[in-house]
Amino acid sequence: MKLAAQAGLAVLAAGGNAVDAALAAAVTLTVVEPTMNGLGGDLFAFVHDGRQLSGLNSSGRAAKNWQPGRLSGLAKMPDTGWDTVTVPGQVRGWEALHARFGRRPWADLFEAAIRYATDGFLVPNVVAQHWAMQVDWFRHETGFAETFLPFGRAPQPGERFRNPDLANSLPHLAQEGADTFYEGELGQRIVEFARRTGGPLRMADLRAHSAEWVEPISTTFFGTEVHELPPNGQGLTALIALAIIEPFGPQLDYATALHLEIEATRLAREITFRHVGDSQTTSIDPASFLKAVEDGQIAATIDLDRAGAARKIPASGWGTVYLCVADAEGMMVSLIQSNYRGFGSGLVVPATGISLHNRGSCFVLEKGHPNEAQPGKRPFNTIIPGFITRGDKPLAPFGVRGGGITPQGHLQLIPRLMANKKNIQAAIDAPRWRIADDGMLLVEEDFPNGLADDLMRRGHRVVRRPRWDYQFGAAQIILCLGDGYEAATETRRDGYVAVV
Repeated sequence: MKLAAQAGLAVLAAGGNAVDAALAAAVTLTVVEPTMNGLGGDLFAFVHDGRQLSGLNSSGRAAKNWQPGRLSGLAKMPDTGWDTVTVPGQVRGWEALHARFGRRPWADLFEAAIRYATDGFLVPNVVAQHWAMQVDWFRHETGFAETFLPFGRAPQPGERFRNPDLANSLPHLAQEGADTFYEGELGQRIVEFARRTGGPLRMADLRAHSAEWVEPISTTFFGTEVHELPPNGQGLTALIALAIIEPFGPQLDYATALHLEIEATRLAREITFRHVGDSQTTSIDPASFLKAVEDGQIAATIDLDRAGAARKIPASGWGTVYLCVADAEGMMVSLIQSNYRGFGSGLVVPATGISLHNRGSCFVLEKGHPNEAQPGKRPFNTIIPGFITRGDKPLAPFGVRGGGITPQGHLQLIPRLMANKKNIQAAIDAPRWRIADDGMLLVEEDFPNGLADDLMRRGHRVVRRPRWDYQFGAAQIILCLGDGYEAATETRRDGYVAVV
């Protein structure tokens, strides 16, 4: 989104670093792309400061007094309402990034966001499409229509949208810091809203949240190290798939290599779904498991000429924004934040503009599962930033947003980046595939006919979808070239590259 990128660019031009710029853009995105994120979501990030790579998990937990019995008789978690709301972790994540790496004053990072919330902005085409798509999902949730459906409908492309309630909340954050969200006035309004409307969230839940600096997990891929964050995210899926295909090298023909990527991803998704949840309940050690994968123990189960059985794996949701930033001093940032399913739970805290996410929808109801819905627990989280290094030097922050496509997109971007000799725009623009929740293989309409036919011969159930279908995600990459950077963004969405 151009407005958010320009907000980050302005902070860089004013002497800020990559973290300052990333935060200014991230704050602005909560205003100008509300169909994908808001103040009530979660955040994950990587920062390479030129010396080391640091990972941040600022995802929230289910309320302590939330009762799973409320869902008795349901086959799966609901998509909207209070039973899907976990503590919003994003704002503490902003604070943690700024406290450790930021250079500009905290309040400066909110200037553009406050301006667009107050004066409004012209809604871009893709954002308008997603807005209209979501109206019937949320129209009847408390506070949604009053905030996001002016005149009773979604804004049209090019129409000005203002969010006066959010314009009142953002100055509180700018002047009082994250504490106002977790202990102060904004937090009180969230909790009062919960009490009044039957929500389990309490002030103790908000106060207990903290952003967590975590050790990245990684695998080697053709002379580089690809890094993801450990559970409760799904970054392990991408690393398992990369570790499966890496030993095969470049000797496979393209059709077989593509089949291998898909099968590796299918296996990785099934492993992650079975074993990953909150970091305290994930049933495998990620680093140890990756070592076993790198030793070829999983790859041996793949038939290079036949698709394996497909298991139904719920992994939808696509309400996410991703951004990456690099500065002249070599600092690079990979940041992703989300309300999960579009506007999230549909619940909007009155007089604040705070749309609460529905990340709790990612829990499962199966007893004993690592991701079983329980009070005080972090759910499995789909949003993952990516980062590539070479010889301990930063090479590329990258990301793909779009729920279930996210690790699949990571897996597709990296080999294409290598195959296209670092032509990062070509890597993004190449036709994508996606293993759908029901096991079908979705491909974009410009996916080559010969490759699609070959995949069907091998047993894949291929379905073509329109080129601009939201299910294929959106990507951004910055590549370090030594003396400078090359950047590329998604042509399927409203992405934008800004350079100072």
